[in-house]
Amino acid sequence: MITPAIVIVASWAAFLLVWLVLSFFVKRDVRGGRSASAYQLRVLLAAIILIIAVRFGHRPHSGANQFVDQLSLFVPSLSLAWAAAALTAIGIAIAIWARLYIGRNWSPRPARKEEHELVTGGPYAFVRHPIYSGMILAAFGTALTGSIFGVLLFIFLAAAFVSRVGKEERIMLDLFPGAYPAYQSRTRRLIPFIW
Repeated sequence: MITPAIVIVASWAAFLLVWLVLSFFVKRDVRGGRSASAYQLRVLLAAIILIIAVRFGHRPHSGANQFVDQLSLFVPSLSLAWAAAALTAIGIAIAIWARLYIGRNWSPRPARKEEHELVTGGPYAFVRHPIYSGMILAAFGTALTGSIFGVLLFIFLAAAFVSRVGKEERIMLDLFPGAYPAYQSRTRRLIPFIW
């Protein structure tokens, strides 16, 4: 039987698998190297943490109580649990779509790539950082389960990505001084039509 917990865990597992596989196919950083090997180790570490959290973090329960663990902030209703699962899956789908769309131009950290291209189509037509938008939405969905792990993940990702946006935008303005300001004027950073 598919449960909200299974949807959430499967969504994050799909995210980690896609990120790990695609990290082997990125352009080199201008300063040298692909910078992928350290990133791949971090993805594997995140997968191990996910497995441990799933295995030891939750006691078996049925219905809405399936998210209850000793570190839960609250027990979500069944409808909130399904809403959390939907938001997590939608956020992961947005992040994967954006990651596939940006292709080899992606980097695990803000960096200039060899033959860097300005990508403005697909999800990038709506926001300038759709991978971050998707991951923050997925983490928000996970936080709605009441798990302290989910809440901490949301806080960490939101803070980390909001702080990275400025650095990435400065790099893009340096790389594309003519095209990037026009792109900035017609899109928002993370939330379509808002910010």
